[in-house]
Amino acid sequence: MRLVEKALLGRKIGMTQLFGEEGAATAVTVIAAGPCYVVQRKQATKEGYDALQLGYEELPAKRATKPQAGHFRKAAEKSKAEIPICRHLAEFRFADCDAYQVGARLGADVFTVGERVDVTATSKGKGFAGAHKRHGFSGGPASHGSMSHRRPGSSGATDAARTFKGTKKPGHMGNRRTTVKALRVYMIDSERGVVAVAGSVPGPSGGLVMVVSPATSASRSRGEGQ
Repeated sequence: MRLVEKALLGRKIGMTQLFGEEGAATAVTVIAAGPCYVVQRKQATKEGYDALQLGYEELPAKRATKPQAGHFRKAAEKSKAEIPICRHLAEFRFADCDAYQVGARLGADVFTVGERVDVTATSKGKGFAGAHKRHGFSGGPASHGSMSHRRPGSSGATDAARTFKGTKKPGHMGNRRTTVKALRVYMIDSERGVVAVAGSVPGPSGGLVMVVSPATSASRSRGEGQ
């Protein structure tokens, strides 16, 4: 698990375009980032590593299971803070875990305009797809008489009487955990809890996303020394 400087869970709202000061349009993805709550602190002396567990999306108490309710009740009693029961939990290895206390509330304002973030989400599922759509093959001759317009072509060596692993063939496409790196934070609306990043983000509108600011070399060395 890599070290991060900042991290939030959120929901992808959708794409739009924003205009800069010079009038240039930029395609952005709008994300409802946070609020997230620090639910648990993992320590190297006890768990073997340093990390923070973040909770996102408040869940009504009557919808929570007994283990969920017990976990958040224990966190609230230990930190003496109000921590709502959350639907989603995620763990991040912060470079400086001491900067956050259990019960802290993190919002979109943890990020700054212009910084680079990595966004992780589950890509859209495409079902069973052919080799051309799945792997981006260019296709065969389009003229009349050609019998291989969208065929995948040779499967490679046949001496082994089997298809080797990794061969680009038709199969299930999408519905995988995908990360897009180094997206620029274009706009932040802390009142609405919204972050806009330049470019596209995996997954459908309304999908769960993780927005992470990777740790710099200075903070990385600090985290390794914890």
